[in-house]
Amino acid sequence: MSERKKVAFYTLGCKLNFSETSTIARNFQDEGFERVAFEEVADIYVINTCSVTENADKQFKRIVKQAQKVNENAFVAAVGCYAQLKPEELAAVDGVDLVLGATEKFKITDYINDLSKNDFGEVHSCEIQEADFYVGSYSIGDRTRAFLKVQDGCDYKCTYCTIPLARGISRSDTMENVLKNAREISVQNIKEIVLTGVNIGDYGKGEFGNKKHEHTFLDLVTELDKVEGIERLRISSIEPNLLKNETIDVVSKSRAFVPHFHIPLQSGSNDILKKMKRRYLRELYVDRVSKIKEVMPHACIGVDVIVGFPGETDDHFLETYHFLNDLDISYLHVFTYSERDNTEAAEMFGVVDKKVRAKRSKMLRGLSVKKRRAFYESQLNTYRTVLFEGENKEGYIHGFTENYVKVKTPWNPELVNTLHKVKLTKIDDDGVVRFEFVNENVLAS
Repeated sequence: MSERKKVAFYTLGCKLNFSETSTIARNFQDEGFERVAFEEVADIYVINTCSVTENADKQFKRIVKQAQKVNENAFVAAVGCYAQLKPEELAAVDGVDLVLGATEKFKITDYINDLSKNDFGEVHSCEIQEADFYVGSYSIGDRTRAFLKVQDGCDYKCTYCTIPLARGISRSDTMENVLKNAREISVQNIKEIVLTGVNIGDYGKGEFGNKKHEHTFLDLVTELDKVEGIERLRISSIEPNLLKNETIDVVSKSRAFVPHFHIPLQSGSNDILKKMKRRYLRELYVDRVSKIKEVMPHACIGVDVIVGFPGETDDHFLETYHFLNDLDISYLHVFTYSERDNTEAAEMFGVVDKKVRAKRSKMLRGLSVKKRRAFYESQLNTYRTVLFEGENKEGYIHGFTENYVKVKTPWNPELVNTLHKVKLTKIDDDGVVRFEFVNENVLAS
């Protein structure tokens, strides 16, 4: 290759997608390509898609147009969940040259023979049953923290979800490879690793290509905590039925795992949980939150919740609202239900009017603001450790404490990617916490 070709990436969706984009980017670099920012002129633009977000097709079209404005002759490739679910739809978008499914995306350089524009996108998409092998991934260089993929796919059959159709069966990385990847990250001056996957609490299933659990999520947490050079380890989303007391106890005594949990609830009504085919009832959720707060009173607990699911009456919604209001949680991620092709829920009776869905979503977002404020107030005058981010936002640098309190201070580039002991002092009008630096010998309370 006489002149190095340039490649740029855009990632939609979850932390798992970010980890996979980073791995795909390294594959390009190993083949001699130069990685550039998506806003720069590139020969190839790769868009890693998401099927969870509403209006995924509109988002995708907007990003393709964004790439074409920079270089109208660039080769555009689509990969990821939406590319697996609706490959022909993406291939028909003006400017798209290549669409790769769940297994093909990690071999993208094999599919790029030349960079000639195509009249219609070329599709290579497997049957999802063929997505039964594991490809390890982690992100480096994109953010202050690294996302480490430990698991992929899902065997759950939640009636609203397309992820099993987009990513296949539950399967895990080997313990050996996870620890190897963690060590590789630790020598890159990255202070925090976030564990990610589709259903990480199911870790161990399919570790060696079979359904047997060779290891458990508890084993994974225990072994990762021993890896030297990692300042912080953070668990991303984990199902309440898979978050065991033993894991909570290990995190509470851990050297590196931080007191922050994100636990999907989806509904505070047992009737709706059953219609969703979730694998727990609200009573178990209360038990998980109570256990965490018992051993880690300062822990941050985030919650996923869906509003407007088919059959959700006003009473069901109010049941959810009051349930969350009474629960000792820290913030909410609110999702407005939207119909997905090939899901059971899309065929259910009791469709909730979209205006009602929007109203319920607004109410829960308001509750989230209230919950976050209350949690932040509970942390004032305590000593915490902050990891500072790398972006200058309107003259301020932001960071997060180990228990996920967002803080800010006037921009200082020397603080980027550093850890500092602080005392949390007050909450600004924008809801972000101010602090005072403290002597390094002051221990976090």
